[in-house]
This record gives sequence, structure tokens and C-alpha cells, in this order.
Amino acid sequence: MTHQYKIILNPHAGSGRGQQELPKIHHLLKHHKLDYNLTCTEDTWHAAELASEAARAGFKVVVAAGGDGTSNEVINGLMEARGTGVNSPALGVLSLGRGNDFAHAVGIPVDLEEAVKVLIKDHRRRIDLGQVYGGNFPQGRYFGNCVGVGFDAVATIETAKLPRFGGFLSFLIAVLKTIFLYHRGPEVRLVYDEKSLTLATLMVSIMNGQRLGDGFWMAPEASVDDGFFDLCIARQVSRMRILSLIPHFLRGTQATQDEIITGKGARITIEALEGVLPAQTDGEILCVDGTDLRIEIHPLALEVVSPPPREMK
Repeated sequence: MTHQYKIILNPHAGSGRGQQELPKIHHLLKHHKLDYNLTCTEDTWHAAELASEAARAGFKVVVAAGGDGTSNEVINGLMEARGTGVNSPALGVLSLGRGNDFAHAVGIPVDLEEAVKVLIKDHRRRIDLGQVYGGNFPQGRYFGNCVGVGFDAVATIETAKLPRFGGFLSFLIAVLKTIFLYHRGPEVRLVYDEKSLTLATLMVSIMNGQRLGDGFWMAPEASVDDGFFDLCIARQVSRMRILSLIPHFLRGTQATQDEIITGKGARITIEALEGVLPAQTDGEILCVDGTDLRIEIHPLALEVVSPPPREMK
């Protein structure tokens, strides 16, 4: 008999927090009498394979227990199964990562007991998904929160080198380090819907959610169900100017600054005219030296178990 909930847990999430919290997760799920089966991931992309298998096995909800990378893999596994004609289960989330930015975007509490209560209430909503083509994924990779090109992709690489810190502190330290590693981005041609820009950029963030790194508000007004990405484009600036822009990103007020361009789009292409495109999606590296990316939105493509709007903070 198939269980109702498939829990896919990344034991390495949050610098080992996944493994540490495993007994507590079992206790909470059993205490609340959830009918579940739990499997720990063993390698990169294993969560995607497990999610695809769970969809085929008939699970009603597949829960990503980990960070943004785990959620991203589970999303890709569910969409892969759907592409073969399998009805996609709903996605649930237990936050065990450092940033948990996708979980925030869909209103999932960081506290594990509160997140389990969300699963029990079983309130559903549909959210948009993005899909990015290029780099190491010419066939396309789905994402729930973001694609970042340039500065934030390099900062993501540096964050991975800081396992002993928490999410926000890791990303902040990585950002400060990146100022000295990556202060000149590529010149790009950026096309979104009917608009075209050619400019030297420090960073291009394509957001479905609102934030990166557990506190950098790249698109504070973004919504995961409006059918559009929110764009945050930073022109090339000096190292000192990068430093002075950081407080604006922490407050979400960067759009008031002359070097920042914002916009909305459902289909976006980015082509490097000079230099290359380091890029990440949901904290996972897409490429370090790509030359072009294509990003498109799939409106209301996935059902998520999340709190009702009145309970979302």
C-alpha cells in the first residue's frame, strides 16, 4: 500500500542539519500520525530521481526536507514525471537548509513543528515555476525561486565554501569576499518580453520569489503566482559602490538607486556580448562560463502545500 507522504531528506542540508534533525522529524511525523515513507538522498540529483519515482508510485504529497537545492531537485523530479504523463503530487517543504528562500516564498515556516502542522492542514495553492535553458542544462532545468547571473552566482559559489556559518551570515561573508573576486561583470544583451537592453552588468537576478541568502531582498514585491518574473539588474559599478548598495538590498530599497533597473517579464534571454555568464538557480550552479541563457515561466504549474494566506507572515 502506498503511503500518502513521501519525505525526501537531504542529510547534508544546512551543513549537516538534515542528519541532525532526522530523529526529530521522525518523532514529529509519527506524533501527528502522518502516513509517510522517508528516504535520505545519497548524491547530487538523487532527490529528483526519488521525486519522480514517488510520483509514479502514487504518493499524494512529496516533501522536500532540505534547503533550496533539495526543493529544486524535487521540483525537477515532479515535473519530469509529469512530462511522461504521470499526475504530479503536491510539493511539501521542511526547511533544513541555510537560506530556505523558496520555503519563504511559499510561506513555509522554518520551525519544523510548525511546518509539519502545515502538512497536516493540507492547504493547497498553485505556484508558477521557471525553467532555464543553457549552461550545464541545455535541456532545461526548473526552478522555484530564482536564476542569478553574475555577482550573486559567484557569491553562491563562495557561500558553499563556508559550511560552518548559518545562511544569512554565510551569504553576507561571501558577498563581501566576492566584491574583491568579481567586480567586473559581462556586457550583455537582455531581452524580456518586448524590451531589449544592452549594458555592462554586475548582476542580473530573475526572481520568482522575493529574496536570496536569507535576507537579501532582490524583489520584495515579487509573487509566486502572478505569471511573471521580477527582474533586478545592477549596472557595472565600482567596488566601493557595491559595498554601499548592500544595505539597500538588505532593506529591499535598491530600486531607488540609479544603478538598479527593475522590471517584469515572462520570457527572458541573456546573451554575453563580452565576458561570460556565471549563473545559479535556487543556489545550484548552472554554469561558470556560459554565453547565453533563456528563461521562461510556467504559470501555476505546481501545487504546493502551504499555509492559507491569512496565516502567512
